[in-house]
Amino acid sequence: MGLNLMTFDIGEIEEGDFFVKFKVRNKADGFQWLLVSVYGPAQAEPKEAFLSELAHLCSKETLPLIIGGDFNILRSPSEKNNNNYDGRWPFLFNAVIDACNLRELELSGRSFTWANNRTVKTFEKLDRILTSTEWELKYPGSTVQALNREISDHTPLFLNTGDGSTSGGTPLFKFELGWFLRDDFFDMVKDIWTSTNFGQTPLERWQNKIRRL
Repeated sequence: MGLNLMTFDIGEIEEGDFFVKFKVRNKADGFQWLLVSVYGPAQAEPKEAFLSELAHLCSKETLPLIIGGDFNILRSPSEKNNNNYDGRWPFLFNAVIDACNLRELELSGRSFTWANNRTVKTFEKLDRILTSTEWELKYPGSTVQALNREISDHTPLFLNTGDGSTSGGTPLFKFELGWFLRDDFFDMVKDIWTSTNFGQTPLERWQNKIRRL
């Protein structure tokens, strides 16, 4: 994990059994948040301890939070390319995510982040980035892109926070039913949707269309 010290100050650093937590302050505007790097156990026996530690970490923090790394747990059967799926740990993992009010940033570039070295390969999505609502309100334009896998059997994830110009405290999206009553509403939607088409992946192009709209 690396941080540009020209941009950020690092405060306290805390280590757990499965995480390292950094308290970070943006030098430009003083915004403080927590960056947590996790490594979940691959073996089944310590997974319960990992999830308990993750839940405890989220419940005690008050600052905006972003958690990323190799969780070594799937969230659904679609995150694996075969039917060898155990739903116990995904169920508990999703329960922790919901209880902590976290949201996963959508990944673009590929569906899976890990592959084994066998002849008949198994592909899984084990790496992800989770954020608290407060952190995402600060960086609503954030995107996550899968980079090329070079040495590791895991795919590096590149997080782009956007320009970070929002001050927070406002909803990410609000829809007013009264908009349907405007004569030019549907024409405006059509014009914006067809005129906005930038982004490297279909997901990024869709996100840009929604933001412009």
